[in-house]
Amino acid sequence: MTAVAEPKYFPSSDGDLAYHEAGEGNLLVLVHSGFVDHRVFDAQIPALAETHRVIAPDVRGHGSSANASRPFRWTDDLAELLRHLDAGPAVLVGVSMGGVIVSDTLLEHPELVRAAVVCGASTGEFQDSDPWHQRIQAEIARTLAVGDLEGWLKAFLAYVPGPHRTLDAIDPDIPRRLREMALHTLSKHTPGEKDRLVRVTDTWSRVPKIDVPVLTLNGALDTADVITAAQRLADSVRHGRAVLIDGVAHYPNMERPQEFTAAIRDFLTSL
Repeated sequence: MTAVAEPKYFPSSDGDLAYHEAGEGNLLVLVHSGFVDHRVFDAQIPALAETHRVIAPDVRGHGSSANASRPFRWTDDLAELLRHLDAGPAVLVGVSMGGVIVSDTLLEHPELVRAAVVCGASTGEFQDSDPWHQRIQAEIARTLAVGDLEGWLKAFLAYVPGPHRTLDAIDPDIPRRLREMALHTLSKHTPGEKDRLVRVTDTWSRVPKIDVPVLTLNGALDTADVITAAQRLADSVRHGRAVLIDGVAHYPNMERPQEFTAAIRDFLTSL
């Protein structure tokens, strides 16, 4: 299955940002993980478009969207898109970096959110103290700094099996697809490029004010800190629930697409 072939664009306050659209009905927005693009949801877009108007943006600096030319926040880009669509409030679904964008939007633009699914993430102030994760992060930073593309890809793809498996245990089509998307995104940037992203702060103290339904949806083989933080998020909001998908790590949407989609459908029917 593939997503809509041609992107649509909307003129943000700093360049054109791409999004893909399918289906009709209530608005459901899928926000992808870091270094890749909307195609991580290739299995979910057509399935969820059977009942919803599905929007899958390419986050700024990723895929077909413009890079930043000045300081920005991803949550503000998403809010601009939702206002441009004029069809909210929306249900937001985010994986990894996309999950952080979703939780930031719950805090910064609550009027635009009807409900949310946060996968492989909690808030942007989460710090994973797992030694495996810290080694991966250090290797990603090191290889990126010296322009070691193959070394960077090897470290980046380690997130697919997670800390408890090797890449040999994964369907080879998954790392192939992630590699293709990551190379496309990296090609948009130059070594030493200034990071213009402004982080959202003071998040955990504001989480209890979230009053829309929130589902945290994680692979049971992800790091213990990710799973613990997701449970904390679910427990801290007024209408939260945590679900684990067995046998997968950071990309349950790709490893177990039918189970991941079914969990979202169950959540949607509960709204």
